[in-house]
Amino acid sequence: MNGVTRRGLIAGAGALAAGGALAQAPRPLRVVTTTAMLADGVRAITGARGVVPGAAPGAARPVQVSSLMGEGVDPHLYKPTRADIARLVGADLVMAHGLQLEAQFRETFEQIARSKPVVYAGEQIPRERLLADEEFKDKPDPHVWMDPDLWAVAMAGVRDALIAADPPARDAYGQGYEAYAARLAELQAYARRILASVPAERRVLVTAHDAFRYFARAYAYEVEGIQGVSTESEAGLKQIEAVVERVVAAGIPAIFVEASVSDRNVKAVMEGASRRGHAVRVGAQLFSDSMGRADAYEGTYLGMIDHNVTTIARALGGEAPERGFQGRLGSGA
Repeated sequence: MNGVTRRGLIAGAGALAAGGALAQAPRPLRVVTTTAMLADGVRAITGARGVVPGAAPGAARPVQVSSLMGEGVDPHLYKPTRADIARLVGADLVMAHGLQLEAQFRETFEQIARSKPVVYAGEQIPRERLLADEEFKDKPDPHVWMDPDLWAVAMAGVRDALIAADPPARDAYGQGYEAYAARLAELQAYARRILASVPAERRVLVTAHDAFRYFARAYAYEVEGIQGVSTESEAGLKQIEAVVERVVAAGIPAIFVEASVSDRNVKAVMEGASRRGHAVRVGAQLFSDSMGRADAYEGTYLGMIDHNVTTIARALGGEAPERGFQGRLGSGA
């Protein structure tokens, strides 16, 4: 046997061995979520990192997580593309918020649910803890992630769905959830302390649309959303004038734009207040229906809420560290 043939046989044997090793490796559990907030929660519980499979310590099977909607995307208006549908079809588990947040996905979810689980995280929260939509009293407000306590409840439902999809990883996912819930509790304690530093008469949050009612309930604030709960609704002149009246009467110093919503109505309120002799500034951009850049701290759930809490407190006259809860705001990932 000449050297070339021997080298060929060795290479072939190596390839077969590698192929055998690959064949023995467990296939990742593929989880597709609608929003980046959900994807971040799944990653925290499972130990996954982006679309590269990862696993919590003790889990035998890696998890591959991806989301359909990213930075600046409005889930109320987003319609699934053909590529999105293909990704949903190829998933082992589909995670959505539900509570009619993804209004354009209804038929898609009905079709997908015939062949695989579709889990609605927001609907894991007991009905009595949900707020009603101001415009449609028979519908719930879907923005539950604005309260870390409610988010922890939703994530417990996510944990249970992951365990049902991958029972051998029960302990690993349980431990991952407990660690995540502890971080959420720390964030909630920070938020309550910092937001309480704002003078009582200034605890009014004026935003582009009504996504902060759970926030307002959690921290004893009032909220004025120029648009309704869904960005599908339009703010009329009457609603804009009512907000202007509230801003001027209360002497509110700052109103907020949102990353996923047009600032057109916010500018209209500022102009209306100016005509009445009251100067109001944009406090900052808040994250409402989407998070920040995927490669930034604000592109995580903890970073999103930290940014909102810290920004609101500082803009309304409270005391908050410039770099926020973990000293990471504005520092990148």
